[in-house]
Amino acid sequence: MNKKIFYIFFTSTLFFIFLTSFSSFSFALGDPQIVGKINSAFESIEKWLLKIATPAAAVAVGTGVFMKKFSFGDEEKVRTGNKLIKGSLFSYAFILAIDLILSAIKSLVN
Repeated sequence: MNKKIFYIFFTSTLFFIFLTSFSSFSFALGDPQIVGKINSAFESIEKWLLKIATPAAAVAVGTGVFMKKFSFGDEEKVRTGNKLIKGSLFSYAFILAIDLILSAIKSLVN
């Protein structure tokens, strides 16, 4: 009798551990609520970054161009202007590529 109780308890415990060990196992239909919130947060961050990035990059490139134009032969200001233009264009390209990065993160979360 004790062996039967032990086997029933043991198999039910293993079955419970087996069911709860799957991260994709869900009793609800669709995405879990936390995944939906994370996805919507990523999408809102992406939209906000794209709205802010374009004017910020334009101001940075414009500042770099004006630094080069009004350097009056000062090599340090010309180098600083070039660095500002290159850095702002690289940052803008990175922000435009953020869609690929966020989709990769979303695929890892799902």
